[in-house]
Amino acid sequence: MPQKPDYGIDAPGVVRNLLVIGAALILSGIIFPAIRFGNVTILWSRSAFWPGGSCLLTGILMLVYAKWGKFRHRDMMLNMLRWRGDERVLDVGTGRGLLLIGAARRLTTGTATGIDIWSTKDLSGNSLERTQANIDAEGVKDKVDLKGDDARNLSFPDASFDVILSNLCIHNIPAAEGRAQACREIARVLKPGGTALISDFINTGTYQKTFAACGLKVSRTGVNLLTFPWLRVVRAEKP
Repeated sequence: MPQKPDYGIDAPGVVRNLLVIGAALILSGIIFPAIRFGNVTILWSRSAFWPGGSCLLTGILMLVYAKWGKFRHRDMMLNMLRWRGDERVLDVGTGRGLLLIGAARRLTTGTATGIDIWSTKDLSGNSLERTQANIDAEGVKDKVDLKGDDARNLSFPDASFDVILSNLCIHNIPAAEGRAQACREIARVLKPGGTALISDFINTGTYQKTFAACGLKVSRTGVNLLTFPWLRVVRAEKP
């Protein structure tokens, strides 16, 4: 039987820390409802429950996104395009292949390429091998290629792709100039008449400005309330 695809947990370290810290704060408030320092009594339960509950809720919402919301967000992104089936597609920061495989399913004669540096800090179990296993399990291996590439220095010629996709990738580049360079590289390898859809929870306004400076026609969606953190999609079209 083929292996069942697994698209992992986004930002697993953050999710783990939020759940652990939240649980620890709430438990400490239950065990030590009040703490006395000399003549001063602190109602620790009141101090611990609110931040503890906030941490737990945030961690749970991130898990809900990883197991449910990101699939709906992927479909929303892909439905923003009119597919012919012969497109050449690039997924920047493909992770374990969620967007890449979704795009490949909409292709007939086209091909999809996923690039990543496969950092496990950004996605649990993130590796080229696990991405390939998902591709095999989803039955799209004849349409898909994987490559270890840095988004700031794409190894493709100018005007190589009809569609470029990215979700929760570019914000992981630490320097503002590095993020701008990634946007410039996306603009460079996008074909005239092509469309890039870049999804993120921060810096999307900056992505817009960079794409516009490259001569692309740019717009941005409102936040998607079915995701957590809330995501926007920047749409950049090359004349």
